[in-house]
Formats: sequence, structure tokens, C-alpha cells
Amino acid sequence: MISCASSANTKKPDWVDNVGSVYNKSLYIAAVGSSKDRITAERNALANLSAVFGQSIQADVFTRNTYYEAARNGAITQWLDNTEIENVIKTSVSMDTLIGAEIKEVWYDEKNNTFYAAAVMERQRTIQLYTNLITANLRMINNLTNLDQTEKNTIEGLLRYRFAGTVADVNITYANLLYVLNAPLPNGVRSSDEYRLEAQNIAGTIPVNIIAPNDRESRISGAFAKIFTDNGFKIDASASGAASSGVNAYRYVLQINIALSQPVYPGNPAIFSQMELNVNLIDTFTNILLLPYSFTVRDGHNTAPLAEDRVFISAEQKINTEYREILSDYLNHLY
Repeated sequence: MISCASSANTKKPDWVDNVGSVYNKSLYIAAVGSSKDRITAERNALANLSAVFGQSIQADVFTRNTYYEAARNGAITQWLDNTEIENVIKTSVSMDTLIGAEIKEVWYDEKNNTFYAAAVMERQRTIQLYTNLITANLRMINNLTNLDQTEKNTIEGLLRYRFAGTVADVNITYANLLYVLNAPLPNGVRSSDEYRLEAQNIAGTIPVNIIAPNDRESRISGAFAKIFTDNGFKIDASASGAASSGVNAYRYVLQINIALSQPVYPGNPAIFSQMELNVNLIDTFTNILLLPYSFTVRDGHNTAPLAEDRVFISAEQKINTEYREILSDYLNHLY
């Protein structure tokens, strides 16, 4: 939470040149920022405060975005059992700054047309706050991974373990902050590696049946199969492309509907081919549509077979770029 008091005095406060003279280092972590406008001065002060802890408290962009977006969307509510901590996280996310940091004072230097701001964290309060955050995240990880074997070896289980890895990464940044403050860590802080490795192991237990009845030489089903295998899933090649076999035997089915047509454009001598593709990843146990995807491509040539071949090439390229990104995004988010 950020709060501040403005100083209307013309005399320069002692903290402007020596923040430690007002905010004793044994009790506070403090930094000063300045700028010609107040908002930037406050932002600079907060940035300088973050710099006190170094890069070790900065999560990578993916981890930060995933965790913060889950907080914004309320997705972490079901995994956290502490409303107060949840509110702290959401407040920090909305301000995009260090949790527990405050702008304590702002002074305007009229002579130089410059604002000065003091960003402050109370040492003991900060230690307690981050200890509580780590403990809450450890409980969240436990709630995410508390699955029996049947629940675990599912796409839901995969998503939960991947998000547990994200939360573990966030905990490491919090732990690094406590390390700088010479504070003890709660028991149970672990690297994200074990959760992400287990997520890979889970993917390896999940077969996906690909059904593409109007495919040509398994070109479309093969493009999708490669993306799923690249993400660790198993594909039963003997079932891929079958019109109906295996649907009930597999929990996860990728149904690919390919509609080919030859649109005619008056005055254009080329022969055109068009593909309308509709793809649904379905959980057959719950009858839930997990990931819909569709597109239309068309191309032309001087013969129908060559026009159709071009359409298949375009579809393969589109699948490899678009669907690869869509599936990756789906597998890395729990909301």
C-alpha cells in the first residue's frame, strides 16, 4: 500500500540527501527518487527501493505475468485460504510495486522545480509480510498438488502442477528478499523444477486421440500430433485419422473437421481450393470442450490438385504457428 505526506516547507528535509538520517537502517529500508513531476518521482523512489534488493527479487516476465494475471482474475482464490494475504497480493499487483512499500514523504523543491519522494519499507513488518506470503503460497502449492493418481494424470492435473511451479518461482523471489534482510525462511520452500518435471511426467501419461476423417495422408492430423508430442503428450498413431474408432477408449480426443470446397470467382481463370477447419479438444469423461480452434484458408493454381495441395500447405503452416501458441498458452495458465 502506498501512502504519503507532502511537505509544503521550503526547507529541504534531511531525508532528501541522506535518507538514513530519518529512516534508520536498522528499522527501515528506504530510498529516494526525484523528477520534475510527482508521479515519476514516486515511481523512481520505488524503483530505487527495489534496487536495494538487487535482481534476485525480480521474477522472470512469464512467471510474473502468469501469477499476477491469476491474482487479477481471482483464479488464486480457490487455492489460497487466507483472504488477507490474497488482498495484499491483489493490491501489490494493481500498483505493480514491491509488496509493503510505501511513499512516506514527498517534498517539492520550488527553486529547482523538482519533486523528491521517499519510498520506505518497515524492516520487521516487511519480514513478517513476506514470511506470511511464502507460507500462504506453500499452502497454495499443497492445495494444487494434493491429487490422487487418477486426478493427477489428467490435463487438469498437468495445469495444476505447472501453476504450482509458477507459484514456487514467486516464492523464491520472496525468499531472496528475506535473505537480504537476514530473516529465516519458512520450511518447505522448494525450486519450481520438481513441479515442472512432474508436469512433464504427467503429460507423458496422457494419450490424445486425433480424429480427422477427411484428412489427406494424415497431413493435418500429423501437424497437430507433432504439437502435442512436442508438449509431452502421447499420440496413438494407429488411431489418428480414424473416423470413429477409439473415441470412447480415450479421455482426450482432438476432433478435426475438414471441409474442402472449390469456390469460383468469375473472371479469374485460376482454380481455387478452400479449407474450413474446425478443431475441438474434448474431455470425453466430462464432455467438456477444452480448447476450440478454427480457421479458413484458400489458395489457387491452374489445376485443382495443385490448388488443394497449396491449401494443405497453408493449413499446416497456420497450425504450426497459431495452434502451437494457443496450446502452449492454455497449458501454462490455470484460469
